[in-house]
Amino acid sequence: MLISQGKVEQITTKYNALKLLLNERSRRLWAATEAAAMGYRGISAVCRATGLSQNTIRVGLRELIAAPESALSPKQIRRSGGGRSRANELNPSLMTDLDSLVEPTSRGEPECSLRWTCKSVNHLAEALQSLGHQVCAMTVYNLLREMGYSLQSNRKTEEGNQHPDRNQQFEYIDRQVKGFQKQHRPVISIDTKKKENIGNFKNAGQEWHPKGEPTLVQTHDFPDPTLGKAVPYGVYDLTRNQGWVSVGIDHDTAEFAVESIRRWWKELGKAHYSRCKHLLITAERERE
Repeated sequence: MLISQGKVEQITTKYNALKLLLNERSRRLWAATEAAAMGYRGISAVCRATGLSQNTIRVGLRELIAAPESALSPKQIRRSGGGRSRANELNPSLMTDLDSLVEPTSRGEPECSLRWTCKSVNHLAEALQSLGHQVCAMTVYNLLREMGYSLQSNRKTEEGNQHPDRNQQFEYIDRQVKGFQKQHRPVISIDTKKKENIGNFKNAGQEWHPKGEPTLVQTHDFPDPTLGKAVPYGVYDLTRNQGWVSVGIDHDTAEFAVESIRRWWKELGKAHYSRCKHLLITAERERE
């Protein structure tokens, strides 16, 4: 006997009213109860009405008629051990290999000695496959999320045509950095930061003030010819995770860079690397 379309629509109405309140287990038990009440062809009718698979409904029917000793506890949704094992559980070295591929090329992390490119999940999956791991791009994506990485928007970093040996150049720098660090030699990263106008100008961000009493600043951001601009120049010790900032008021020149490094050495570096005769400097210049 065929089940009328009206009965199927009634099941759909009930399901739409309950589905947000049901978890995985209660959903399949409710669907199985409806299918059993409808009798012959009840499974296919509930499947059409709810979109649940017939296998799910059959599992619910088996749970309804199961012996009490084999039934799930009220807090259980699936039987213990259900579902596929995680990729990193099946292959413990997967996370280590993925981290070794990402770490030298990660961006936005000041402790990383090499910050120069980003790899897509497809490229990472191919690299892991060449190491013998059976993973896909989606698995790599999920693992990266667990490791604390996030999807970042593009940034302008390329300047003109890239040299064919660009990757090898930066990999060489990375090896030199790690070699210096193992020998307890100083490795610093230097760059000039964004110039800031000195004076009562607007800056991004918010501060706590009484309601209706914001700080008043100038309407236009024209530099004050008397006060000028502040030019911050940063020196960062990669090994000790320590920074030094020199602030100039003139121009970003080579002399200013050298003087900033000299002051870092005199105030911070010399006390920790007094016996070292060599210094490795990695530089990055930011354009305004």
